[in-house]
Amino acid sequence: MVTLLSILQVDIGAKVLGVLMLLEVTSLAVTALAVLFKGGGPEGFDLAASFSPSSIFAGGFGGGAGIALAFAFASYIGFEATAIYAEETKDPKRAVPIATYTAVGLIAALFAITSFAMVSALGSSQVIDQVVAHAGEDLGAPEEVLFSVASEYVGGWLATTMSWLVLSSLFAGLLAFQNSAARYFYSMGRAGVLPRALDHVNKQGSPLVGALATSAVSGAVITWFAATDKDPVGNMFLWFSAVAVLAIVVVEVLVSLAVIAYFRRTREDTRVWNTLIAPALSALFLVAGAYLVMSRFGLLAGTTQPDVDPTVQTFGLNTLGWVLVLSPFIAFVIGTIIGAVRRSDENEDAVADLVT
Repeated sequence: MVTLLSILQVDIGAKVLGVLMLLEVTSLAVTALAVLFKGGGPEGFDLAASFSPSSIFAGGFGGGAGIALAFAFASYIGFEATAIYAEETKDPKRAVPIATYTAVGLIAALFAITSFAMVSALGSSQVIDQVVAHAGEDLGAPEEVLFSVASEYVGGWLATTMSWLVLSSLFAGLLAFQNSAARYFYSMGRAGVLPRALDHVNKQGSPLVGALATSAVSGAVITWFAATDKDPVGNMFLWFSAVAVLAIVVVEVLVSLAVIAYFRRTREDTRVWNTLIAPALSALFLVAGAYLVMSRFGLLAGTTQPDVDPTVQTFGLNTLGWVLVLSPFIAFVIGTIIGAVRRSDENEDAVADLVT
């Protein structure tokens, strides 16, 4: 189904994603509003408990704050994907920025309101104990925290609905990632970075070969994990989602630096904030984010040494953890070398089209 939707016209997949996302967001919004309209939990509302700097940065960057911020960076991954649909958009220079800012704003509002409602429902002074009680000592079932709040403040039917929406959200995620990867394959094939056979679209304008290539790679990975009887969540999902988070943050650092270099070279825009201050601040904070993700990589990927508590100690990775955490940087070095060697073979117009 994911492959089929990815080779149809982009707005068909977008409508499916839109419906699934609307259902998921609605379930969260209904839960949050139910808590808010009922005046919160046993302790009522306490804004300071959720939003004060002393609460947010409790434990410092080497402790709880570092863990929270690492997960925050991970939660925002994907908002930048709006740009890859530019060629299939009627007015990309207007639509893409609006879509990007809207995505960031909605994610921030949804997370803030829902998190505040959950803290209020559980009781701000006992939220940690309540989370452990519902999710288990090892926090192995974190979804149970939200399900319990939904059951108490709305009804068991909503918790059941949410459990089904977990499956639909995974399907939506698969489709979103499939669409992204297919368009990256297409763009790199057109630019001559990957085989030019990927530079092919069907009559709907979708990257047909790129989509099929993505499905083939995904199918091979899934088959290998099934054949070796490895836990797909504990291994594949945790490993590669953590790698993806780190890799995308690193790419965003490079993009921020590229913005400065581009406008200093072309002088197309001379506004200091747009061309220097904003991208410099972005690069600085993203570097900090990349460090937090790396330092908590074992917690994200489940690749710490047996005697290390990842909630207390930073890094402490096993061999696999170090291979995974260094893989984006290794790929960057290899890509830079290959790019330098093959620079004369690249399609400069396609590359320029890709980056704009």
